[in-house]
Amino acid sequence: MKSMLVLIGGGPRDQVVFQTALAAARPLSAHLDCLHIHVTLGEAARDIAVGTRGVALRDALTRLQTKSEILSRASKAAADNVRELCARSMVELRDGPPEANRPSDATGVTASFREETDNALERLTSHARNSDLVVMGRAKQTQGLPQDTLEHLILRCGRPMLLAGADAPAQLGTIMVCWKKSDYSARAVTAATPLLSQAKRVVLTTVAEPDAEGLETLNKLAQQYARDNVQTEVKIIPPTGRKIPDVLSAAAAECAADLVVMGAYGRGRALEFLFGSCTESLMTHSNKPILLLH
Repeated sequence: MKSMLVLIGGGPRDQVVFQTALAAARPLSAHLDCLHIHVTLGEAARDIAVGTRGVALRDALTRLQTKSEILSRASKAAADNVRELCARSMVELRDGPPEANRPSDATGVTASFREETDNALERLTSHARNSDLVVMGRAKQTQGLPQDTLEHLILRCGRPMLLAGADAPAQLGTIMVCWKKSDYSARAVTAATPLLSQAKRVVLTTVAEPDAEGLETLNKLAQQYARDNVQTEVKIIPPTGRKIPDVLSAAAAECAADLVVMGAYGRGRALEFLFGSCTESLMTHSNKPILLLH
């Protein structure tokens, strides 16, 4: 994980998102590619219904003009926020990504800022696919991006995503892994291995009746990170009738996790649109940063 795409909105949550990315980047000497998507009036106008006429059209255009002014202010704020956060955190702000001007033996976190205009999801998805990790907030987007931006990226970019929590951790010292016998969990753990190997403590948690095969798998994972001098432990929580997201959220709080790792969307998408999922529910109820991969 040497290149982390950090989505900057130009609002008050930028600090938490940036500091969360910084906590992941520091042990890896990674580069923070801070990106702001500026949605222009032209793209925002696509939301107007084609058949809108008369007073309704005039009102819609007035709202669009107001929205355009808000988005323009957010664009300036995004650049200012990155400069201020880099200065405060003593992170070198460079003009471009490390490939352009960074020696291969350089150490320490660096950052850059860029802005893209329009074609928001296409540009954002393209940048995400060329990064090792995507860091963003998990609240609804307020900088003009589509409301389903988070779900779109989870399903389409093919990269692990780190979703900031209520507060940013100073470091990713304790990481809790939500394990389930599935491809989703295995892929998420593999993607998170660079961070897990640098942690001080890894707690492998599963909500299930203990069985020999599952316990063997968790013990092998624990041994893998123990070889990197990481304190590891296995926590098997028997199902007690409580909802799994509630159990996992409580477990994360109990072990003082700085980060939660889990697979995304473990059931069929058609069912999840109707009933939700453990992933979505945990994102709603837990205030911890969450790293996931679909």
